[in-house]
Amino acid sequence: MKRVARGLYHFSSSWTGTIIIVLSLIFFVAQSFVIPSGSMKRSMLIGDFLFVKKFAYGIPLPELPWVGLKIFPDLHDNGHLIEGTRPQREDIIVFYVPKDRKTHFVKRCAAVGGDELIYVNQHLLIHMHEGDAWMRQHYPKAKTVKALGKLWLDNPYRAKYPGIQYQPEYDSNIFMQMLYRRDQVDMKPVMIEGLDAPAYAIDGKPINAFYKKVEPDHYYMIGDNRDNSDDSRFWGSVPYSLIIGQPWVIYFSMEYRSYARVLRGEGGGRDHQALRKVCGAKLRLDSAECEAKWDAHRYAVRWGRIGRSVDAIQREEPVDD
Repeated sequence: MKRVARGLYHFSSSWTGTIIIVLSLIFFVAQSFVIPSGSMKRSMLIGDFLFVKKFAYGIPLPELPWVGLKIFPDLHDNGHLIEGTRPQREDIIVFYVPKDRKTHFVKRCAAVGGDELIYVNQHLLIHMHEGDAWMRQHYPKAKTVKALGKLWLDNPYRAKYPGIQYQPEYDSNIFMQMLYRRDQVDMKPVMIEGLDAPAYAIDGKPINAFYKKVEPDHYYMIGDNRDNSDDSRFWGSVPYSLIIGQPWVIYFSMEYRSYARVLRGEGGGRDHQALRKVCGAKLRLDSAECEAKWDAHRYAVRWGRIGRSVDAIQREEPVDD
């Protein structure tokens, strides 16, 4: 036994052993990830560095870090070396975005295969595939809406996760953007009679909502910052094969965005909420004084988030924008 232990010690102390151990951890246990955009604000913030739990939904096919090269063939045709449990509604998930299958995104799973969704301005209605009786049993009546002859839940996750919000950073909102880009979005523009939503005349036809039924073994991912999120509403459901894992622990968090980025969105990430919090109510956001305050605030470490689990943070009232 001592000989085995001594051999393992010498192996782990070698360069080869160290590389194999590190890669094994990255492949099968946890991988580092940084939140690059504000689509999950205020549940997760730009500059949150976190570990992703790779084994949350099975073991995805291992790939070389920074290269993206898979080192095992996809024998099961589902993107996973070992198949596991499927994502659940409400889970925050890291995945490859379907439009290029290379970029990592992080969003909340709003619906699973078989669920139906209706999206109107600042309202996400979900008919869960378990049916009306199941929804009545698990959700309060106050959240239900009747449409298309069935029950729908209106924003069912907002009470549980305070970071979910509708606060557009620009003059228009996501719903109006979807109307303008209706031929390029994933959800179908429809007119639903009896729905409490304004109708818009588009190409001579009334439209008051967008509709989607999620495909089997697919997951509809929507950012908590719902009016400022590039998500499944635009590029579609995420298949199980593109699921990577679940955010686990924040090991570092820092505000690193420049003043130009938070003010004008240069490089993405316009964030007037955060700027207003730093500059106060009296200063103009586009003033030199506000810029100086932000520059002094830049690179501030968010000590209260370090070492915290994502599951715990997402259930708390947000303390930072």
